[in-house]
Amino acid sequence: MENGEIPENANEHCPGPQSETAGKSDSCAGCPNQEVCATAPKGPDPDLVAIAERMSTVKHKILVLSGKGGVGKSTFSAQLSFALAGMDHQVGLMDIDICGPSMPKMLGLEGHEIHQSNLGWSPVYVEDNLGVMSIGFMLPNSDEAVVWRGPRKNALIKQFLKDVYWGEIDYLVVDAPPGTSDEHISIVQYLQATGIDGAIIVTTPQEVSLIDVRKEVSFCKKVGVPVLGVVENMSGLCQPLADVTFMKVQSELGLSVDVTHEVISCLRKNAPELVNVLAYSEVFDRSGGGAENCSFDPQLCKAAEQGKSCFEGDNKCSVSAPALKSIIEKVVALIKDEDGAHQ
Repeated sequence: MENGEIPENANEHCPGPQSETAGKSDSCAGCPNQEVCATAPKGPDPDLVAIAERMSTVKHKILVLSGKGGVGKSTFSAQLSFALAGMDHQVGLMDIDICGPSMPKMLGLEGHEIHQSNLGWSPVYVEDNLGVMSIGFMLPNSDEAVVWRGPRKNALIKQFLKDVYWGEIDYLVVDAPPGTSDEHISIVQYLQATGIDGAIIVTTPQEVSLIDVRKEVSFCKKVGVPVLGVVENMSGLCQPLADVTFMKVQSELGLSVDVTHEVISCLRKNAPELVNVLAYSEVFDRSGGGAENCSFDPQLCKAAEQGKSCFEGDNKCSVSAPALKSIIEKVVALIKDEDGAHQ
């Protein structure tokens, strides 16, 4: 019954849970929600005022969504945050995937805890200009399961929004769980009055994933959140030829033998210019739509596992970093254009 919505199991002439006669009128007799409605507080949610005050110091808010799990949404959220921070923006990353928080691992922050001050909850900082908030910082260990129903999840999301002190930041990236359920409805409702710049939807090329992307787009349209773009992740496997493992199949025995050393040695001797060529292979049929493509890159997987940025240092990814940087620059430009249009 959040935000005054009439429950599905309400009586036919329900006055609505926010009505002064809720739970008291004749039409409420026999309704399973009668006692709750009669005792629930009426009027606007006072926490929305507190959320609006907190969000007044946040210039832009981006939701990162996916229809299915395992498509690389959290990896994209982490690298989006690293990239924005690398552009000298002040960035906050809020992980609202309550049952599967990945951000402590993907930003190298495992073992850290949330601290409180007179200003509220303090994010955990990767760098001076990149702070993170996740339920993962509140669990006794990373293997602890979060077995919560919707109302408790929603209460924590609300607490993140009204109690976390981000300070003056340019971007708040919200990493949402897969699907279109309680967490998604809540984050949109709580942030609606403060404005959401848009959503980035992450998918993989196969049709079974794209079906759910269409549902995500439909969700965004229904709740009034602009879609900034769709990222087609894992659209082919791409890596330097020197990193490929070569196998020779011995058909008579049904066994495979590793001949990588022999192949690379032959290339170095006879065609050294080919050693640094990128090898590309289609993993799924491409969607052929208007999505931005990012290939499956083992180096990116390694950077995510180590909680590092894929854009710099020893973890710089030769294949995925340029593709991700291009996507993120387009997102930033799109938001700036929207800002210009509203000035």
